[in-house]
Amino acid sequence: MASRDHQKESFHRKLELLRTITHSDARNKASIVSDASNYIRQMKQKVEKLSKEVATVEPLNSWPTVTVKNMEKGFMVIVNSGRRCPGLLVSILETFEELGLNVLEARVSCVDCFYLQAFGGENDEDEENLKAQMVERAITNAIKNWSESL
Repeated sequence: MASRDHQKESFHRKLELLRTITHSDARNKASIVSDASNYIRQMKQKVEKLSKEVATVEPLNSWPTVTVKNMEKGFMVIVNSGRRCPGLLVSILETFEELGLNVLEARVSCVDCFYLQAFGGENDEDEENLKAQMVERAITNAIKNWSESL
């Protein structure tokens, strides 16, 4: 008899806990279970919605960004990604070489995320904007080719 009372008391505690967790105002068992079922359905929908949001945001954040700025005598290239990018530095340096660009100074980090800041040689005044656009386009293509080779 004591075992049955213990089981009944344990069941009521668990039912009360379920009512509290699901923010139910119901008092009978069927209504509490129904409210819990609705709560679980709502939580599932929220998880699915958040998963979709994360899926659309994550690639944008992890794709390396390229910025090429004209400097007084030359240019500055910044490539930044919120994730590790094994092999990307090699692809970018090969692109510099293909373009005939002289890298005068560079700072690189490849530990937890990828970051490159490179200062290049002098540009002609007339070709400065064209050169920056060309460099940015070439590095963006290198990044695209690098990502496709993964």
